[in-house]
Amino acid sequence: MSIRKNFLFDEEVAKHLEEIAKLKGHTQTQTIQEFIEKEYKKISIKKKLATLDEIEDSFHGLLTTVDAKSARIEHALEKYGK
Repeated sequence: MSIRKNFLFDEEVAKHLEEIAKLKGHTQTQTIQEFIEKEYKKISIKKKLATLDEIEDSFHGLLTTVDAKSARIEHALEKYGK
C-alpha cells in the first residue's frame, strides 16, 4: 500500500534532490525512500546495540570465571573436612 505525503523543501534542497535522482536514474520518490530506509537501518542497529548493552549490564556480576574443578574440591573439603 502506498501513502501520499506532501513535503516542503527549500529551493536548494529541492534542486539537490532532483539532481541526485537524475544521477541515480531514479525518481525523486525512490531517492527519498532509499535515504529514509538507510537512515532507519542505522537507527535500528543503534537501538539493538543499546538493548544488548542493557542486557549485558544486567548480567554484570552474575556470571564469573569460576574454575569448576576448584569449586568442587572446595565444596568437598567443606562438606567432608580436610
